[in-house]
Amino acid sequence: MDMIATPPAHPADPATIAVLETIETRLRWLSSWTIHNANHLRDSRDGLKVGGHQASCASITAIMTALYFGALRPNDKVAVKPHAGPVLHAIHYLLGQQSQDALERYRGMGGAQSYPSRTKDSIPVDFSTGSVGLGVAITAFASLIQDYLIAHGEMAEADAGRMIALMGDAELDEGNIYECLIEAYKHDIRNCWWIVDYNRQSLDSTTADRMFRRFDDIFETCGWRVETLKHGKKQREVFAQAGGQAIADWIDACPNAEFAALTYQGGAAWRARLNADLAGQSETLALIAAQDDAALAALMTNLGGHCIATLLEAFARCDDDVPTLFIAYTVKGYGLPFAGHKDNHSGLMNPGQIAQLRGDLGIVEGEEWAPYGGLGDNAAASARAVVEASALAQAVKAKPAQAVAVPERLPVPDGAELSTQAAFGRILLDLAKSGHPLADRIVTTSPDVTVSTNLGAFVNQRGLFRRQELKDVFSAARIPTAQKWAGHGAGQHIELGIAENNLFLMLAALGLAAPLFGTRLMPIGTVYDPFIARGLDALNYACYQDARFLLVATPSGLTLGPEGGAHQSINSPLIGIGQPGLTYFEPAFADELALIMRWAFAHMQAEDGGSVYLRLTTRAIPQIERADDGWQDDALRGGYWLKAPSGDADIAIVFTGAVTPEVLEAAALLADDVPGLGLLMVTSPDLLHRGWSARHAGRWTGAGASSHADTLLGALAPHAKLVTIIDGAPSTLSWLGSVRGMRVSPLGTDRFGQTGDLPDLFRAYRLDAEAIVDAVAELCLGPVD
Repeated sequence: MDMIATPPAHPADPATIAVLETIETRLRWLSSWTIHNANHLRDSRDGLKVGGHQASCASITAIMTALYFGALRPNDKVAVKPHAGPVLHAIHYLLGQQSQDALERYRGMGGAQSYPSRTKDSIPVDFSTGSVGLGVAITAFASLIQDYLIAHGEMAEADAGRMIALMGDAELDEGNIYECLIEAYKHDIRNCWWIVDYNRQSLDSTTADRMFRRFDDIFETCGWRVETLKHGKKQREVFAQAGGQAIADWIDACPNAEFAALTYQGGAAWRARLNADLAGQSETLALIAAQDDAALAALMTNLGGHCIATLLEAFARCDDDVPTLFIAYTVKGYGLPFAGHKDNHSGLMNPGQIAQLRGDLGIVEGEEWAPYGGLGDNAAASARAVVEASALAQAVKAKPAQAVAVPERLPVPDGAELSTQAAFGRILLDLAKSGHPLADRIVTTSPDVTVSTNLGAFVNQRGLFRRQELKDVFSAARIPTAQKWAGHGAGQHIELGIAENNLFLMLAALGLAAPLFGTRLMPIGTVYDPFIARGLDALNYACYQDARFLLVATPSGLTLGPEGGAHQSINSPLIGIGQPGLTYFEPAFADELALIMRWAFAHMQAEDGGSVYLRLTTRAIPQIERADDGWQDDALRGGYWLKAPSGDADIAIVFTGAVTPEVLEAAALLADDVPGLGLLMVTSPDLLHRGWSARHAGRWTGAGASSHADTLLGALAPHAKLVTIIDGAPSTLSWLGSVRGMRVSPLGTDRFGQTGDLPDLFRAYRLDAEAIVDAVAELCLGPVD
């Protein structure tokens, strides 16, 4: 154990504390019983352990009781540590917002989810959790978004809430916590609380004693206030008595692992150890002797995180907007038979142990689900009154977000040759200058690649967001610069450091502005395409809770030749296809991009919509003349015939994105030998694959409509052949051969690249026109020597 916290200055009301202690006991029981029912009483058809973390729930019930029924305000938002999900469900069960049926089906189909989920749970969940650390970090970004809305006049200062994370201490091992902490410091966040359930035990180990004071140092350096709640009220009262300081000093010197072991062994073990270590200190031994074994065990485990009075007083001391870390010392498994045992992380009470706990609480067998079972009428009424009067019961639901108008068309940049990255920047600039309502809701962000991903012109026009004004020193000094970036409250770009994890957490927070705060924002985040993988867990987390944003990644594949293999993406198209909640497009032409961006802004707001990922390129591509707009509907469904096959054509080239010039060159070379050759432009491998998969699933669900891929390939002869090519993983497109049973020759990149110019690289990795011609010849004539 580590240190003695400063005694609280303001004692809490004893009557309120007593009622909250009653509620806390109910939450510990209901969460334990929910898990027990799932593992021991419910039929198991597959023989798998259900699990549920009874010990992790028990360590945080007092913290959650004091927070939810004592300190929480109506506008506060909370991210609950993943393993405390059953406690959150128990809280909403007391509120009448969760059903017994959902608790009985905990971790079962349609029941309460294992970890709090915005999209899967029936109870209100502010932030999904599950992948540890991410639910903590998003609260810091949400506090920044709240300040953004206040600065832009979309929220009154008085309506600001705290963004609160309840975290297990093992989450402090996650690197994203510290990446976020640095960004939070740079942006001077406020109204953010992180509350650590500091039980000093994780799945595999006990927290190292050398971490003493390290967390305090880190957070204080980053501008946070740190409140360490080590000792409960009973301990502090004993420490104040003659001989009590020796007990306090002993606790501070006791290693975490030994403290846990003694907790598990109980009062007799505590007595033997204290008597041995404190022999000769008569006043101290008298204090110990005055306690029976049960009372001594209760005293030694009366830590700050289990003491309602200590928690309430700490929360009251911090009733301001200063970001605060609460380190609340707890015992893992507190109040349960395996409290303190090093193996209790996944431990479950057996039927005998749960029966003993039920008896100790006075709960009649058969009434385990009674919300206030085991309580007398008066105690139950008092607890019910506190629950019903809580801020959670009166939580302010964000008003439905108004739809953001989207123009009928976005302007298509002109130019004979244009990269999609450059076209993206020009489309955004035109929007920024247009005065259209959509432009006012766009918020851009980037991890230190704003300029190189073509966001610079938008930032010049709309400015950086800063709560305090940030002058552009170079412009003020009349030093020529392309970036004229002043920072102010009306700015619409949030610049981040070079940490992709923070980018996706920022996009998650921005993309939840509508459900959290009642105002819809249109977030756009840019990143280098290969580095999506560096933030993939946070991207998945953002999509899981249905955050809505536009991710623009560039450059793609080998087309960033001179930068070399570390900057050349390979599998990012497969991420786009495989990520639920994210629709991936890879346009080649500026008019495709404008069309898709317009669709994306609408899709981000649709009830059945989601986020969108655009894979763009720095390579300038010759633009083409369009005869009409007939291609557009198909392009938004995933692909269209740039050149439809003719006659009895039995071969086509299927392609996407940056390799378009090579495809057009190869088609010209093949014009005489394969006159009916079709060129199928795939704008979204994701949508084509999704439609094809839905068609297959429809055979069993009764919704067996033809997919767009079926329709497109139906223009070819039944046993036609396909050459597929993409500057990325070849499997992105090669599956199209399965749609109608066609032979495929897939071209793409499936190994790390190197530096070089495009002619050399495309030749070496077989993406050039010659490789395409060879692939066509092989399909038509057999293997080419």
